[in-house]
Amino acid sequence: MWVYEKKLQYPVRVSKCDPHMAKLLLEQYGGADGELAAALRYLNQRYTIPDKVIGLLTDIGTEEFAHLEMIATMIYKLTKDATVEQLQDAGLDAHYVSHDKALFYSNAAGVPWTAAYIQAKGDPIADLYEDIAAEEKARATYQWLIDMTDDVDLQDSLKFLREREIVHSLRFQEAVEILKEDRNTKKIF
Repeated sequence: MWVYEKKLQYPVRVSKCDPHMAKLLLEQYGGADGELAAALRYLNQRYTIPDKVIGLLTDIGTEEFAHLEMIATMIYKLTKDATVEQLQDAGLDAHYVSHDKALFYSNAAGVPWTAAYIQAKGDPIADLYEDIAAEEKARATYQWLIDMTDDVDLQDSLKFLREREIVHSLRFQEAVEILKEDRNTKKIF
């Protein structure tokens, strides 16, 4: 079903070692509104969504995995040369004790990812509104992450991700309108 190109969806560059920024980026790695939760939410919801919009959830869900890969790359690059003292100063000491520098699905506060983050009501319009909200929350988080760094290279990749959240939100809004129109169409048998 998928073709994996062995490259990131968009280049990820960082200008400096910055464990504190890496810690903040964990929010988009394993947080409630992060890329993992979004990918799994959309790919799960596609089983109860009408055929008219099922492809949209598949497309966006798989793209979220590409975004997850970008976030993982950012975190890796921001921490790969960090000393234990730098990790400790950034508040990553508990993470280091449990995982060394390995990635682990948790949010910026260190709370592990949970399936409770994934919403699926079974009502297509309710689920799509949930998806719109998820994309808007992710967009806001990316903006706040951009505001938290002076690394213009990192900002570039974060801006790309922020813009993709906007596109996804708009596509989900279009899907809501398609389903509303279909629901209001008189069916004659």
